[in-house]
Amino acid sequence: MDESNFEKLASMVKGFTGIEKDRVSLGYRPGTQLVRGYSGIERETGAISAPIYLSVPYVHPSFDESTGFGYARYGTPTRLELENTIAMLEHGLKAWAFSSGMAAISILLKLFVPGDHIIVSNDLYGGTYRLFTTIYGRYGLVFTYADTSNLEDVKKELRRETKAVFIETPSNPMMNVTDIKAVAELCKNNNALTIVDNTLLSPYFQRPIDFGADIVIHSGTKYLGGHNDIMSGFIVIADKTLIEPFFTFTMSEGGVLPPFDCWLTLRSLKTLGLRMEKQQENALGMVDFLKNHKKVEKVFYVGDRDHPGLEISRRQTSGSGGMISFYLKDKEDARGIINKLKLILFAESLGGTETLLTYPVVQTHGAIPEELRSIVGVNEKLLRISAGVEDPADLIEDLDQAFT
Repeated sequence: MDESNFEKLASMVKGFTGIEKDRVSLGYRPGTQLVRGYSGIERETGAISAPIYLSVPYVHPSFDESTGFGYARYGTPTRLELENTIAMLEHGLKAWAFSSGMAAISILLKLFVPGDHIIVSNDLYGGTYRLFTTIYGRYGLVFTYADTSNLEDVKKELRRETKAVFIETPSNPMMNVTDIKAVAELCKNNNALTIVDNTLLSPYFQRPIDFGADIVIHSGTKYLGGHNDIMSGFIVIADKTLIEPFFTFTMSEGGVLPPFDCWLTLRSLKTLGLRMEKQQENALGMVDFLKNHKKVEKVFYVGDRDHPGLEISRRQTSGSGGMISFYLKDKEDARGIINKLKLILFAESLGGTETLLTYPVVQTHGAIPEELRSIVGVNEKLLRISAGVEDPADLIEDLDQAFT
């Protein structure tokens, strides 16, 4: 897109060029940014809570004038405030909000054309695998799955046609840690994009763009929404050249987040830091319990002193989050533990205020072939916990009685 067209769109579409680098909000620390959001207050009325704009069309003042809004599919004031807030938190240039994390990834894949090759973390959410292989594989995109926590494995899979490396870090559900900076440098030297799914840590604990990522993806349904009542997804970019294509894809295809859901997410972001600190505290308590239980074979938690990726994690994050996976010694115990839980809920999401337990092999990762699951270690002995914000003693007591 030439500069004249870019400037024309910038004059007609509010926030088209991304967040303003001189915003006062950018000078605050993350905890304050979460509470205040990008704009802080609504200037015209002084409203502390961002207004919900439900209008679909927007009136133009005259033939040659625009308010920056024209039609809800390509922008509303409520969605723009949320997108600018997410971009600010991720240290990105611009963000887009979608109706789900999978809708965001589907828009992301529109960047690529038949024959393009993408290297993907082999330990990833089953829905992402299904979208890549079952849907977009039919349109000529080529996906190779590699252990991205091992840089040599990524190098082995590089081809002339490689256009991107798609990383989950920490990965879901095995909690593998990928060195974002190392992968980003490798991608830059090979003219490929670095894409990071930051769902499990959120921008409160990890900001991949600071380490060279070009694009950050979120299932906002998880920690950003945080209350198990909103479904959303986000794309955040670091490079101006990606604004026009993503604007075109979004405006053309839709799938954007409705105003009320945008407002709910803005409300939820105000407590993201408080929630994640408490979820991390609860996770650490459950890790200690699990590591010392006779029925548990191994625990996977990125903040654990025995985790092989601990040093990398400490370099690129400010926290370990609330996600735990663990192996039982006997797979036959899984059903009994699930059925005996009273407080912890058997459900397949994560990141909310309620503590959830998931059985990945039949829930979140059922779409992944057994051959690939066995390579990464997703089997019938594996359980995953998303720590909530309940009293930690109650969580430990519930685990203890379920195991007993």
